[in-house]
Amino acid sequence: MTSTRNQAPALVPDPARALGASFYERPVVDVARDLLGCLLVSQHDGITTAGLIVETEAYAGPDDPASHAAFRRNGTVTAMWGPPGRAYVYLAYGVYPCFNVVTGPEGEAAAVLIRAIAPVAGIEHMAARRGGADGPRLASGPGRLAVALGITLADNGRALDGPPLWIQPGAPPDCIAAGPRIGVRRGDQRPWRFGIAGHPLLSRPFPP
Repeated sequence: MTSTRNQAPALVPDPARALGASFYERPVVDVARDLLGCLLVSQHDGITTAGLIVETEAYAGPDDPASHAAFRRNGTVTAMWGPPGRAYVYLAYGVYPCFNVVTGPEGEAAAVLIRAIAPVAGIEHMAARRGGADGPRLASGPGRLAVALGITLADNGRALDGPPLWIQPGAPPDCIAAGPRIGVRRGDQRPWRFGIAGHPLLSRPFPP
């Protein structure tokens, strides 16, 4: 596992430290890399849960064949067109909620899928939401982490600037791994999946 610097402050949820819209109003690949090591916090149902982001995937607009924006324009995907700094939540296979962060200028669809977090707060509540799942990998995978954090379709389009959902600075990783995105049939060779190199809680290891 790659070590991180100044880890202790990054573990304390604090809405006053929520990242502003300017952080997200940048190219999607840059945001995907810079989200690694940040703290994702949820305060749903009066319960605070949080985890350090250890894996992300970038998805651009209609010119990205793997992006929802390439073949949808209505429904929940509308959130991808901005404004930046909001949540885009969709159901994978019609069942599993997946949490994305909208990036780039408003009107240009782009979002970062959060694929895995390292739980640091409210872990017992995260496990209960996962049906009693045990072990550190209870939020390794986009569907798992959204359920563990209590994120639902009701959060689609929500501003990520404070409770009940926000992201705050954490500890930048020493080394970032990159590789092809997972589970896509088109545009699968773009190296737009990023993770903290060697982290044990990645949803899937990166190729050597």
